[in-house]
Amino acid sequence: MGVVALVPAAGRGERLGYGMPKALVPVDGVPLLVRAVRGLFQAGCVRHVVIAAPPSDVDIVNTVTAPSAPAGGAVHVLAGGAERSDSVRLALEYALRELPGTTIVLVHDAARPFTPPSVVNAVVDAVAAGHPAVIPVLPVADTIKEVDAAGTVVATPDRATLRVVQTPQGFDARVLLRAHEAGLHATDDAGLVERLGVRVATVPGHQNAMKITTPFDLAVAEALLAGGKA
Repeated sequence: MGVVALVPAAGRGERLGYGMPKALVPVDGVPLLVRAVRGLFQAGCVRHVVIAAPPSDVDIVNTVTAPSAPAGGAVHVLAGGAERSDSVRLALEYALRELPGTTIVLVHDAARPFTPPSVVNAVVDAVAAGHPAVIPVLPVADTIKEVDAAGTVVATPDRATLRVVQTPQGFDARVLLRAHEAGLHATDDAGLVERLGVRVATVPGHQNAMKITTPFDLAVAEALLAGGKA
């Protein structure tokens, strides 16, 4: 079983307002991306991480993340694409071409720096058990409304059937490649394989796997670190 983690990290992260690539924004002095990569390796099942970085920052991303790799493992950094899906596809093609034996791929957000290793292992174990696509999820706490273009509520979905999706999302490598080669579009990679008619399994996510997108999220992450809860 060859497990490779793909990290699309070419976004600029304007909402964080740091004037630098989102993945390099520091939390308590350590870039989001570095924390995310460390977490993947700490799971013990990942030996290689392929990062799709902003084309202008490939060297610096390689410099800051390379030391995170354990003995026998490695971080591989390449130029990402214009869209997230382009970056995932480029990283996936690199893994299948350059890392022989790659059978399971994880797609992980650099902006989820505190995902516990237990979640990583649960996803990998589920794919290894025969599920072609697996995602970590949490129950929805808030009531969700569906609205039309005018902002009028048209439906209230039963939140008991809804889930918040986290990463890493895990896949049989060939299934994910087929989804990307099909030219499909979705907001995440699980959505791509769903469009192929592939069943997506779920495993429990974790509250610590929050996604850092706004200055408020960053402040929460800093507070969690200061309180020893992340």
